[in-house]
Amino acid sequence: LALALALPSLALENGLARTPPMGWMSWERFRCNVDCQTDPRNCISEQLFFEMADRLAEDGWRELGYEYVNIDDCWSAKQRDAEGQLVPDPKRFPSGIKALADYVHARGLKLGIYADLGNFTCGGYPGTMLEHVKQDAQTFAAWGVDMLKLDGCYSSAEEQAKGYPEMARALNATGRPIVYSCSWPAYQGGLPPRVDYTILAEICNLWRNYDDIQDSWDSVLSIVDWFFTNQDVLQPVAGPGHWNDPDMLIIGNFGLSYEQSRSQMALWTVMAAPLLMSTDLRTISPSAKEILQNRLMIQINQDPLGIQGRRILKEKSHIEVFLRPLSQAASALVFFSRRTDMPFRYTTSLAKLHFPEDAVYEVQDVYMGKIIGALKTADNFSVIINPSGVVMWYLRPMALPVQ
Repeated sequence: LALALALPSLALENGLARTPPMGWMSWERFRCNVDCQTDPRNCISEQLFFEMADRLAEDGWRELGYEYVNIDDCWSAKQRDAEGQLVPDPKRFPSGIKALADYVHARGLKLGIYADLGNFTCGGYPGTMLEHVKQDAQTFAAWGVDMLKLDGCYSSAEEQAKGYPEMARALNATGRPIVYSCSWPAYQGGLPPRVDYTILAEICNLWRNYDDIQDSWDSVLSIVDWFFTNQDVLQPVAGPGHWNDPDMLIIGNFGLSYEQSRSQMALWTVMAAPLLMSTDLRTISPSAKEILQNRLMIQINQDPLGIQGRRILKEKSHIEVFLRPLSQAASALVFFSRRTDMPFRYTTSLAKLHFPEDAVYEVQDVYMGKIIGALKTADNFSVIINPSGVVMWYLRPMALPVQ
């Protein structure tokens, strides 16, 4: 009862993240590389973030919605200052975070930062213990930060239960709109009863539910498996202003093939996931860029209804089908192959996928861009899916049955 009574005061309703946040994040690709002497180009420094902001602004990303430049761990000095404030590492961030935020804002972008609700961050930098929550929220707001990722290393379950809601209140109290990303559920196993998604949706704009992504197909599959195995719990709690976060897009790095890259993008889109790239935008390949800049894909990801999609079929043939309902009675369908042998011809009908009887849809291939034509619910059709690849369709109703 006490918890129920406390809920209204927790509510984050900050009007932010009405669609899944999009942008760039340093962690997966650049980790905690602080060796700016031998590796100045790839270390965690203001220079890296200046350059990524330039790329987002100049290479067509910003116009598509990729607007956040997110600093992850290892940005701060190893100690707080005499007033107890977090300060950036003076050698790697000589201009300070406020100057970096101004630079990012001048390019029509937003700045994200990282903190950890514990004695230390995961990388061993000063954490945000409970007594520092208000002070750190005020510091971030004064710097002009637009998003906070609050991690959970070196903190207890009790500290997390106090600290995550406390930070939501502290951010709101600053008066600055700051999107709030929580890692709380990931530290509590991601599932009820240890995780209360009603409370999470009240206090956080997005949350990490599961393990960190690594640069491998195995890692992507483990995340997909966990999210869709637990979709009955996770799918209903996502929506405008509060999203499940399966972690960063690793497209453009070293671990995924072309087909697997297309699959990650399609599956994250069907999950209504935040699209936070972690790759080197200075050297990204044209093929990776084309996947990440697919306009129809982004339109689907950013659909205003904000309904997370579901896996609706797992076939013995190792083909899986995912469906995401979209606004204006449209849908996204993903046909995903877990096969490792050769392209597979998969035959089905919209009727078998539980679409309404007697409806007609215009079908567009999301990656090819081509309109395939009109399809009746009862018509059989085939798609050819490459190993570890996807075929993704966007379906718009041309004629719906009378209700």
